[in-house]
Amino acid sequence: MDGTVLVADDDRTIRTVLTQALTRAGCKVHATSSLVTLMRWVEEGKGDLVISDVMMPDGNGLEALPRISKLRPGLPVIVISAQNTIMTAVKAAEAEAYDYLPKPFDLPDLMKRSARALDVKRHSPRSPAAPREAGDDLPLVGRTAAMQALYRLVARVMNTDLAVLISGESGTGKSLIARAIHDFSDRRSMPFVVAQGSDLAGLDGPSALLSRARGGSLVFDEVADFDAEAQARMVRMLDMLGDNAPRIMATSQVDLATRAEAGGFRQDLLFRLGGVTLQVPSLRERVDDIALLAEHFLARGGRDGGAARKLSAEARELVRGYSWPGNVRQLENTLKRLVVTGSEPEISRSEVEAALGSQPALPQNRGLGEGERLATSVARHLKRYFDLHGGQLPPAGVYDRILREVEAPLIEIALDATAGNQAKCADLLGINRNTLRKKITDLDIRVTRRRKLM
Repeated sequence: MDGTVLVADDDRTIRTVLTQALTRAGCKVHATSSLVTLMRWVEEGKGDLVISDVMMPDGNGLEALPRISKLRPGLPVIVISAQNTIMTAVKAAEAEAYDYLPKPFDLPDLMKRSARALDVKRHSPRSPAAPREAGDDLPLVGRTAAMQALYRLVARVMNTDLAVLISGESGTGKSLIARAIHDFSDRRSMPFVVAQGSDLAGLDGPSALLSRARGGSLVFDEVADFDAEAQARMVRMLDMLGDNAPRIMATSQVDLATRAEAGGFRQDLLFRLGGVTLQVPSLRERVDDIALLAEHFLARGGRDGGAARKLSAEARELVRGYSWPGNVRQLENTLKRLVVTGSEPEISRSEVEAALGSQPALPQNRGLGEGERLATSVARHLKRYFDLHGGQLPPAGVYDRILREVEAPLIEIALDATAGNQAKCADLLGINRNTLRKKITDLDIRVTRRRKLM
C-alpha cells in the first residue's frame, strides 16, 4: 500500500492504532483530533486518502465532506462513526463518502478498503449507494432501542456473505431494510433483484435469476407464500451457488420457524435462508417513534405540494395511541390523506378520527401505561407467545429463552444510558462488574464508549 493517509479522530487509541497499521503497510500518516487541522491539510494538498470520524470536538466530519470534495475532487474519504445507524450511512452516501464503516470496525477490513481507495486513484467522485428518491419509500427513521438495535445488526452484517432473513409485519419496511443492506455494502454497484415464487418456474427460472443478479443481491419477497415446488427449486438453486454468487436475502410476514414446525415450510430451506435473521419491529413495538415518523410524513406532504400542516396535541395523542395494524405504511397513507383533505394549519383530533374511521378496527396500543404494572405487560406478551403455537407446547427451553430475551435489551439500554461505562452500568443494574462482563460476552452485546450528550 502506497500513499499518504490523513486520519482524523478524537479517540487517541484509534489514531494510534490506525497510524501504526498504515505505517506498517507502507503509508505515510498524518493524524489529528481536530477537524480544522484536517481541513488545513486538505487545502494544502496533503493526503491521498482521508479516514475521518463523524463527531469531532470542533465540527462534524460528514458536514465537511462537500467542502473536501470541492477543494480536492477525487480525494477519497472513508467515514468511521460510533453513530452506527442506517441514517448515518445514508448521510455519508449523500455526501459522497468513498466508504462508510461503523465503529467498532474490523481493522483488517478497514485496511483492505483503504488499499482499494488508494489503488483506485479516482479522477472523479464515486457515488456509493446514494439513497433512492422514490416518494413511497418508507423512511428508516427511529430513535427507539428496538430500531437502534436493528441498525446495529444491519451495520454488522451488510458486508458479510451470510444469507439474511428479514421478518416483520406488513408495512414495517422489510424491503427497505433489504435495499439498505445492498446499497451500503460492497455489492452496491451490482444489480439488486427482487424475486417472487413465479420467477423460479420453468427450466431456466433459477439460472435466469442468478444471471440477472450477477453477484449483486437477490431478494425473495414474502418467501412464506412460495408453494412447495418453488421452495424445492430454491433449495436446489442455493445448493448450486458458486463463485460470484449473489447475496441471498428473503422477507417474510410470518414466523418461518413456526411454519416449518407445522409442516408448511421446508426445514432445509429455512436453514439455508436463516444465516442472519433481522426482526423488524411493528409500530406498536416502537410507539415512541410514531411522532417522529408523523413529522416526517407531514413535512414530505408539504414539500410535495400539500398544505403545511401539523398535528394538534390531541391529534398527536390519538395517533400515538392507535394500534396501526398496517404499520408505517398505514401511518404514511393516513397522514398523506390528512395533508390534502384539510386546509387549517393544525390537524384536529376529529380529523384523525374520521381518517381512521375506515381503517381496520383493532384495540389501541396498550403499552406500559400509568396504571399497568411491568408484570402485567410481560404476562400479556408471554401469553401471546404461547398462543402462537396453536395449542401445542413451545419447544423445550422456554425459561432460558425468555430470560435471554429480557436480559439482553435490559443490559443494552443500561449501557446506552451510562454511555458504555461498564462500571456505572453494573452499579445501575446492581450486579458485579465481572458478572456484567460475562453477560456482555455471552449475549454478544457490542459496547461502545462515548461521551454522553445531555
